[in-house]
Order: sequence, then structure tokens, then C-alpha cells
Amino acid sequence: MLSIQQMHYILVLSEELQFQRASERCFVTQPTLSMQVKKAEEIMGHLIFDRSRNPIELTPFGNSLIPIIREVVNETNKIDHLLERLKGNYKEVIKIGIIPTIASYLVPDMFQKWQERIGNIQLTIEELKTEELIVSMEKKELDLAILAGPFNDNRLRTIPMFKEEILAYVPSNRKNTISVDELTELHPWLLSRGNCLRTQMIQFCQLKDEQEIDAWNYEGGNLELLLKMVDMNGGYSLVPEYYHLNENQRAQLKSITNGSNSVPAREIIALVTNRSLKWETIEKLIREIQFNYNRVSKNEMHVLNWNGK
Repeated sequence: MLSIQQMHYILVLSEELQFQRASERCFVTQPTLSMQVKKAEEIMGHLIFDRSRNPIELTPFGNSLIPIIREVVNETNKIDHLLERLKGNYKEVIKIGIIPTIASYLVPDMFQKWQERIGNIQLTIEELKTEELIVSMEKKELDLAILAGPFNDNRLRTIPMFKEEILAYVPSNRKNTISVDELTELHPWLLSRGNCLRTQMIQFCQLKDEQEIDAWNYEGGNLELLLKMVDMNGGYSLVPEYYHLNENQRAQLKSITNGSNSVPAREIIALVTNRSLKWETIEKLIREIQFNYNRVSKNEMHVLNWNGK
């Protein structure tokens, strides 16, 4: 059998794919790390890493082994957490990943409330694009992911939290609403690829000319910058309902119509690993979000897919 320490070394090396960096993370010398990994391979009877590559790579066996090792290490960590909790000196560390267009308003809205109402926790929050979040959850690098749905995967638990209308920021238009046909006559200012709001915008606003879309080669998730570009150059961008705007900016938002009685919207969901030992705390975090944002909408909402399907 492999020791827990060897499993930990293998996991870190699978992430770094470089012995020097992995040994630094494990606080051991490089020869010690290399020796323990080699012993683990001898025990298993198969190579875990292909050392002929630079950087090293996981072998097919290694790729199959890593998810199993990660599960064993995570279960062992749960025992440590339980013992610390029983001692009364355990401070729960919750790692949260959020897509940028939600993090921009949810973190300032909720951080202080979480600290006041939940108490003895340490929050680590990271902005990631949707697909990066999903990968991190599958690797169990995060305890909680907050993103736009829908999302279906039996390996992860999906919890709906709230819906928000997607509005058009169009200073050149003086009406309270704007049709999709009118938007097609204006230049779209988009987030970079990988941001789900970009995909939803292309899908709902029926944008087809990728060459024209890519004339704006901005790489990032900063909506505030896009709004400034609209102010300076005309056109439009899409803004989530709860995004923080000043009074003058909010006056330029329009509901989007497409010939039906519904408005475009996105559903904000939480992803949690199955059988999470931290579920009790995570549930409190989610309930605070639901309480803060679940409001009755005057419009029927048509939820858009972030993956464009």
C-alpha cells in the first residue's frame, strides 16, 4: 500500500510536473521527493510519471490513478477536520471560485454578511472562468463554485440560487426597452472568450460575424471597461441585473425584447462536491446568497445557456 505521504507527493507532482517546484511545495528536498515517488511506482508495479518528457507527464496509468489518490487524500483530510472540530479550535477554510461577472457584485455584497452571520470561517475566493471552475471542482480544488447555469453532472451537486435579468447598456437609445433587431444595428462590446456572458450575448443577440466581433480584442472580464468603451465609441454591451452601477449608468440600461413576453436572464447556481464534510457551512453561505438576491421579477425570464446550446 502507498502511504498517505507518498500519495500527497504524487498529487503535488501531478500538478506541478516539475520536481523542484513540487519538492518546494512539499517542504522536502528534491531527492527525497523523487525517491518516494519511485518507491510508490515500485509498489504499484507501474510508472506514474513519464520522466523522458520535459516537463514530465503522467503516464496513462498515472492519469487513471490520480483521481483515486485524490479521493483517498480528501477522505483522510476529513478525519483531520473532524478531530480539530471536536477539540473546539477548528476554523473552517472554504475555498470559493466565482466567475468574474458575478464576483464583481456578489463578493462586495456578501463578504461582510458572511463574516457576521456565519462566524468562525476563513474564506478564500478566486475568480475563474466557467470551464476553469468546473475543472477545479472536479479536481476538488474548490469547496464551492458560483457560476451561471444550467449545469448537469452527477459528480457534482447543483443548487439553484437566483435569477437575474440581462440588460442592454445603450446610452444612445432613450427608450426603456430595446429590441434584438435594434441591437443588431449597433456595435457589440464583448468580454473575452471563456466568459459565459459573451456566449449568452452572441446567442441571444444573434451575432454571427465572428470577424466583426473579434475586432475588439479585449482579454478579460471587466464589465466596467466595456461600459466606458460604449460611452466613448457608441454601441452596446450586456449587463447583469445586480451588477453595481452608478445612478447615471443605471439610467442607460434597457430591457431587451425579442417579440415574446419574456426577457433574457441567467440563473446563478452553486456547485458543491458530493459528500462534502463542509456542507453545513457551505449551505449557510448559499442560503445567505439566496436571501439577498431572490426577488420577484416583473417580467417572465428566459434563462440563456452559458455554453450556447
